[in-house]
Amino acid sequence: MADPVHRSADEDGQDPAAESTPDSAAGGKSKKDKKKPPLWRELLVLGATALVLTILIQTFLARVYVIPSQSMEETLHGCPGCNNDRVLVDKLVYDFTEIEPGEVVVFRGPETWGNNDFTSNRSDNPIVAGIQSIASLVGLAPPDERDFVKRVIAVGGQTVECCDDQHRVKVDGKPLDEPYIYWQPGTSPENHDPFEPVKVPEGHLWVMGDNRTNSTDSRKQGGGGVAGTVPEDNVIGKARVIVLPPSRWQGIGDHNPQSLALGAPAWQGAIPAGAGLAAAWPVVFFGRKLRKRLTRASQP
Repeated sequence: MADPVHRSADEDGQDPAAESTPDSAAGGKSKKDKKKPPLWRELLVLGATALVLTILIQTFLARVYVIPSQSMEETLHGCPGCNNDRVLVDKLVYDFTEIEPGEVVVFRGPETWGNNDFTSNRSDNPIVAGIQSIASLVGLAPPDERDFVKRVIAVGGQTVECCDDQHRVKVDGKPLDEPYIYWQPGTSPENHDPFEPVKVPEGHLWVMGDNRTNSTDSRKQGGGGVAGTVPEDNVIGKARVIVLPPSRWQGIGDHNPQSLALGAPAWQGAIPAGAGLAAAWPVVFFGRKLRKRLTRASQP
């Protein structure tokens, strides 16, 4: 009996693979032949998407702020005729952590800080005002709001005052360690403006500028005292990095000024290193023993 024959074509002799597709049978164009959208439309969609993402990021995650004043010199530069620093502000961090002394924060000025005197920096021309608003999203123009940048000195429940016999600010009766303070030429710690003890209300912050002789902060705003404190709810975020100008690219330090106030002996600073060294010795010793045993076991 003859073996069955496997046909590669239909009974009528036509190859199935040669059958025409609906598009070709109808004389239509294939998918590859479909007209692509014009370049200008793709660029428009790309630009709109980038703008929406920028707005979302700056609203919920991070935003670039302009530093317009000298109150945070020399940590942050801001002065007439110079390249004002642009700082990236982390708006998410305080959803998960508490605000700590020493951190540089951006916040909305409370009512006691003279918000009623704030005037808009936007142009009366709607087109120019729109450009200014877009530029503020990436830090090329200041936002149209009363925002400040200062360093946290004390938090709710703590008592702050100035000064001790070495002209240092004190928190809960103990002097602060503030290496970030900038004294303008012709000034010194003796120029520290003294103020009576102030107990910071819970949920509030006592903030001061690093340029102590040129900063209108909790010492003076609202007449000073409790009225000069800032509600934590007004804090927009933590200043993380200087992003512009390029010559100033660097992180923003958050040295805790109360580290000295904690009164820990200097030798305690060596404890982590000593513990690491003590733990490393047995790990290395037993690691060598284990390697020797494995080497012996693998030998024939």
